[in-house]
Amino acid sequence: MNFELKTLDLHAAATHKTDALIILVSAKDKPTQSVLAQLISEARKSGDLDESPAKLLSVWRHQGVSALRVVLVSSGDGSARLVRQAVTAAVASLKAAKPVHITVCLADANEQRLQAAAQAVADSSYVYTATKPSAKASGLKRVTMALPSADQTKAAQHDFDLACAQVAGVSLAKEWGNRPANHSTPTHLAEVAKALGKKAGIHCQVLGPKDIEKLGMGSFAAVARGSVEPLRFIILQYTGAAKTVAPTVLVGKGITFDTGGISLKPGPAMDEMKFDMCGAASVLGTFEALAHLKPAINVVGLIPTCENMPDGTALKPGDVITSMSGQTIEVLNTDAEGRLILCDALTYATRFKPSAVIDIATLTGACVISLGHVRSGLFSPSDDLAHALFEAGETALDPCWRLPLDEEYAEGLKSNFADVANVAGRDGGAITAAKFLQRFAKDYPWAHLDIAGAAWKSGAAKGSTGRPVGLLLHYLLGTAKTAASSKAAKPNAAKPTAAPKKTAAKKSAVKA
Repeated sequence: MNFELKTLDLHAAATHKTDALIILVSAKDKPTQSVLAQLISEARKSGDLDESPAKLLSVWRHQGVSALRVVLVSSGDGSARLVRQAVTAAVASLKAAKPVHITVCLADANEQRLQAAAQAVADSSYVYTATKPSAKASGLKRVTMALPSADQTKAAQHDFDLACAQVAGVSLAKEWGNRPANHSTPTHLAEVAKALGKKAGIHCQVLGPKDIEKLGMGSFAAVARGSVEPLRFIILQYTGAAKTVAPTVLVGKGITFDTGGISLKPGPAMDEMKFDMCGAASVLGTFEALAHLKPAINVVGLIPTCENMPDGTALKPGDVITSMSGQTIEVLNTDAEGRLILCDALTYATRFKPSAVIDIATLTGACVISLGHVRSGLFSPSDDLAHALFEAGETALDPCWRLPLDEEYAEGLKSNFADVANVAGRDGGAITAAKFLQRFAKDYPWAHLDIAGAAWKSGAAKGSTGRPVGLLLHYLLGTAKTAASSKAAKPNAAKPTAAPKKTAAKKSAVKA
């Protein structure tokens, strides 16, 4: 769908040609003179529209309004979170009407509210069709985001561009997360990456089994042994700054299906293990968004992708494998495979001399027990990096929460037969998994995002969420702002003092 930003106050909105007009009504709104303002006032007086968040009133063919349908929806105090709820409810109420063009009128907008509204429209109108011919794709083709004054519209242009880029990135991540494992293999993900590599500023390289063997990625290769699907190691590079600028590296777990291997998972809900590549999908989605925005930063995306299957050649409990770092790993549970592919990618990341490395993985059920499905788990020994990621998540309405990394948690990873075991006990499982990864990420600032609870939904709403593309994108743009601020400050900081006059210099030289 195409998004556009337009100036429309309530008076102009009444004559605006659109299939459906969604008007967000906030408790802070000031009354104006127009047919729509009068409609809002009468709806409030009658009690048909109160200030309860997402409370809505649908009106059909209202006199003096060009739009066939008008949906008044309360956004409570107008916060981004309630704007998202309001727009979600309003768009859902229009599904049966099948509008081609909808217009969303906001009383005002900041970065969060505009992005929340745009993402809510995209999420609410999303229909999965790739392997479901009977599903009817959304007919929504055009979305107008409207603000009441030209000054507001001009000021919001940057935020609007960011909102559109985020929608594109989340959509790509969601789509590939939803595809079943036979339609989303490592080879398929490599093709998606190659398509991104054709966009300006992005380069893509894909390595296969022989390349991985040459690199000494024994841990990654061991996980892939039990599958007939060949592994792929995807390397994406976005260059928006000088090549001398250290990149941020994103490492996405790409297990396109996880049976648990020889440590076979229980049958119920195993189909949801197609979502075990959502970390990889989020990296792909972030690069899609970067292609839209073209920020002045450098970003590397590393995606180790394979299947974890049981087979005569598959990795066995008790096996000892050698990682790219040279550290040996005793595999006590083959269902703890994500960390085995990530550790080699984290070692590979060192060659880019990164400013920071962030890995993203649907890593542990323990993180779901800890944080549920609201926040992603955040682990980092760096306070600055952890704070930046946390703030990015809050801004993007894609929140995370920092969990500890005390050294005592690593005790359970000790092995009699290798440098480290791949699992500890059940207690603190998300933390011990992060402690395992930390061993391979000591050469740079590092953070780990465990998105097992945030990457997809189960039940009637089963499907990928596209998270944490929003968090990652806002973090990366934050680094762009920091770099720009530093660059602007440099001339003043490095400004030379005035050179002494030649005569004074001569006198000093003589005295010396």
